[in-house]
Amino acid sequence: MESNMEQKIRRRRGDRRDATLVRDLDSMHAFFPLMMPNRADNEAFIQELIDLTAIEAYLEKKNAANPEHKYTLFHVILAALSRTVQMRPRMNRFLIGGKYYDRDNITFSLIAKKAFSDTGDESIVILKYDTDSEKPAVDVLHDKLCAFVYSMRTTDKVDNTTDILDTMAKAPQWLRQLMMDVLRSLDRHGKMPKDIAKEDPYNSTVFISNLGSIKLNAGYHHLSNWGTNSVFVVVGEKHMQPFYGADGAVDVHPALSLGITLDERIGDGYYFSKTIRLLKKLLSEPELLDVPANEELKIEY
Repeated sequence: MESNMEQKIRRRRGDRRDATLVRDLDSMHAFFPLMMPNRADNEAFIQELIDLTAIEAYLEKKNAANPEHKYTLFHVILAALSRTVQMRPRMNRFLIGGKYYDRDNITFSLIAKKAFSDTGDESIVILKYDTDSEKPAVDVLHDKLCAFVYSMRTTDKVDNTTDILDTMAKAPQWLRQLMMDVLRSLDRHGKMPKDIAKEDPYNSTVFISNLGSIKLNAGYHHLSNWGTNSVFVVVGEKHMQPFYGADGAVDVHPALSLGITLDERIGDGYYFSKTIRLLKKLLSEPELLDVPANEELKIEY
């Protein structure tokens, strides 16, 4: 069944199944795909240090009222990213086939391990942020991720993406190469089979990796020329960090780094700067994430 957002969109010639063609480009952006056609050649990397003091206080309060399905730092980051993209829609833009498109939905891809071991199986999950939900923004993906983790740990079911790859991997090398070439060509023209496209993690708004969960710090992660993903976020390990106050005094707070790699062609420096300011405001005032997803946030940033 189509979502409310999909039902509201009236397709026009040139639109894709999952996105609408951007038709009001300025002249500079109109030439970007011709001058710099590959996404991986247009990466901009931003690293931000996040003070976790407010988030930890917020989580303590939230989990006191909900001890069974606890909220985590990762849930808060997902919610803040969701709200940020919702309020800064160019972050949901992508280029493929030399054209700009605005994605219909806000989606997140991540990889989860069933066990923290060298041989632990990995599952790919793609989560949709429902902008028309009456739930608090922090609950939208929290509930979906909790359901996925429970399913992954209590059943032997393989995620749909891995299932598709397992099937394709049985073909000989030459046939796998031919299949990928055909799929790449179909994707450039917006004709990728729907069942494959919706299970491809590289077709999401944000591909996010929680390296903190495996004791690694955040760093740069490349984008891919495959698919349509324009933003990759890496969450680092929590650590203690000195912060300087306006008076020069030093306080040590819990903190982590966020590494954000994005396709610089989807916006300009000012747009990205304002987007990061919004993200940091939401993380410094996490109570804003308790506002229902379908309600407008009227805040300055």
